[in-house]
Amino acid sequence: MDLKALEEKWTPYQIEMRRWFHRHPEPSEHEFETTKKIREELDKAGIEWKPCGERLSATGTLAVIQGGKPGKTFLCRGDIDGLSVTEKTGLPFASENPGYMHACGHDNHISMLLTAVMIANEIKDEIPGTIRFLFQPAEEVATGALDMMKGGALDGVDGAFGMHIWSELPAGKVSLQAGGRMGATDQFQIRITGKSGHAALPHKCYDATVAMAATIMNLQAIASRETNPVQDVVVTVGKAQSGTRFNVCSGSAVLDGTVRSLDSDVREHAEEAIKRIASMTAETFRCKADVDYIRLCDNVVNDPEVTADGRAAVKAVLGPDALDDTALPTMGGEDFGFFTHKVKAAFALFGTRNEACGACYPQHSDHYTSDESMLIKGALLHVQVALTFLNRNK
Repeated sequence: MDLKALEEKWTPYQIEMRRWFHRHPEPSEHEFETTKKIREELDKAGIEWKPCGERLSATGTLAVIQGGKPGKTFLCRGDIDGLSVTEKTGLPFASENPGYMHACGHDNHISMLLTAVMIANEIKDEIPGTIRFLFQPAEEVATGALDMMKGGALDGVDGAFGMHIWSELPAGKVSLQAGGRMGATDQFQIRITGKSGHAALPHKCYDATVAMAATIMNLQAIASRETNPVQDVVVTVGKAQSGTRFNVCSGSAVLDGTVRSLDSDVREHAEEAIKRIASMTAETFRCKADVDYIRLCDNVVNDPEVTADGRAAVKAVLGPDALDDTALPTMGGEDFGFFTHKVKAAFALFGTRNEACGACYPQHSDHYTSDESMLIKGALLHVQVALTFLNRNK
């Protein structure tokens, strides 16, 4: 693969596609115009594709490049949904869909993967096996990956690769290491029921607000006193509601929160502890607690062999100094984690931070953007990882 020639040829297309997708963000599970554009581009290039998914087949797309030589099957994945954020970047290609923005960079992911398909199609005679390219909907709500798996996206797949552009890494740097790299993401809701009454007669009430406050504080002991200090867990209450007016002891309260963890045993314990602490704390204040606990997505665990293939590919595409091994695992969630528990897979963080072009804001910011000049490297990286894996497994 002539990396330099391919970079020069496909850079304009990469940028054109990124800007088109950035202008047209769509919510999770409703990426219809995005998918229409992806499929139109594949059709124009004569590339085989099929709808993918069980419930989300209208927005999931699986493109296939059959190599000129027999071999294994490798999957490259990119997510396609936007966020309900009103864009304030002032870019000439800013969102044209009011209230929605590609504030997490999925426009970059779509364009990198789409350009990678085009590159793979151009060099398909060199490919020893098959490369699948999955354009996955609904990553932000953690329903897309599982639905793609139900639709057969991983059937017959021997290895997989994905990546996320990362605002904390300088443009041209990539974090890719074996083991746990992104946290399992869970959601919980605690509903506290007490007995309301006059604020001047608290002894006749079972104050849900007091029980709520104590519950919030007690939950912090999961990380500080119930979990091994060398293991990571985050328990965050992001929303708390109780009470109707200043002189009424509240009879009900609701807490909504999230748990992030890198270890499956820690995850199991956190769920048990939240239910126990919520129940016993409520009882202390003569209240009752009911807990709903939802496991949204598994942690991302990078396979050592595919990770080694990816690291070799990073050096080939971006140079020997491109790997950044100082980046720590993140508690940010990614439903690519479901893939890593089913097939040998690796997930990379691809740096696009560059203050010179305004790419200095964190993901989900209404000012978020990226150094788009680096995205062609991401497209080439998809293909190079696939080639490295397929050549190693001939």
